[in-house]
Amino acid sequence: MGTPKRALLEAALAGEPLERLPVALWRHFPVDDQRAESLAAATLHFQRTWDFDLVKISPSSNYCVADWGVTTRWEGNQEGTRTYLARRVRRPDDYGEIEMLDVRRGMLGEMVRAAELIVRGVSEEAPCVMTVFSPLTVLRYLRGDEFVVDLRRHPDAVLHALEVVTRVYEDFVAAVLAVGCAGIFLAVQPATYALLSEEEYRRFGEPFDRRLLAVAERGWFNVLHAHGQDVMWDLLAAYPVQAINWHDRHTPPSLAEARARFDGVLVGGLRQWETLLRGTPEDVRAEVTDARDQVEGRGLIVGAGCVIPVTTPLGNIRAAVEAARGA
Repeated sequence: MGTPKRALLEAALAGEPLERLPVALWRHFPVDDQRAESLAAATLHFQRTWDFDLVKISPSSNYCVADWGVTTRWEGNQEGTRTYLARRVRRPDDYGEIEMLDVRRGMLGEMVRAAELIVRGVSEEAPCVMTVFSPLTVLRYLRGDEFVVDLRRHPDAVLHALEVVTRVYEDFVAAVLAVGCAGIFLAVQPATYALLSEEEYRRFGEPFDRRLLAVAERGWFNVLHAHGQDVMWDLLAAYPVQAINWHDRHTPPSLAEARARFDGVLVGGLRQWETLLRGTPEDVRAEVTDARDQVEGRGLIVGAGCVIPVTTPLGNIRAAVEAARGA
């Protein structure tokens, strides 16, 4: 028998009219996100404070490349992200040196353990999804922005590295599902026309994304996150996922436009900087109401376009939760 929060998400997925909208916000926990126990403690405290309907586990992006030797440092970024100091791939020949990793060891092992602790701590009350970066996103963290030139000038080397990265993250997805995650939150960064053509993404991105999602189908609630501006929304919305999240207030399509182009759950409605960080509770409530109206109260999880700033006022988070729940 499912929990009330799972039942609410399933009703949203079925497109049923809802008495209240599900709501989920997520943030980074800098410094705490480098170890399993501290990330789990921070995530569980955040969840117990706000009682979200979905727990998105948010390790720092460095978790996906630290075991390949990438070094980073926390320098106070308001999103909670770390500064990259040294990449593993410094020249195209280095792609051939990317090796398989054991996802039960090192930083990857820490994050599998964090997922296990969080799932156990939530006690099945709210479904948990683990952030997994798409293989081409991982390659970007390994190389930096030079990856765009490399995939055009050295496609075979890039494809070789993507194969290894994908095999590692197929194992990682299986591991987090095995410890009880409901699915994954597949974060896709390079699927934007500002970086690549659609033809390039279909070659270097989509096949590898779909391999991770094929493993994730063992779960029941997978979320696709399309990051940034000018995203390849229709390409990504065709992926086999239950929900899609993007910066709907900043880049097309709007929630209303997306409702006609995706049968699953839309996640969004709130601007994390202009409204949640710098706005008032009244501004937050107005955006939630507008989001509900755009989709006629169906198939929506109230959320932000991405992680909320670590300094987001508590009153604005409270306003989002209360507005979604009709309080």
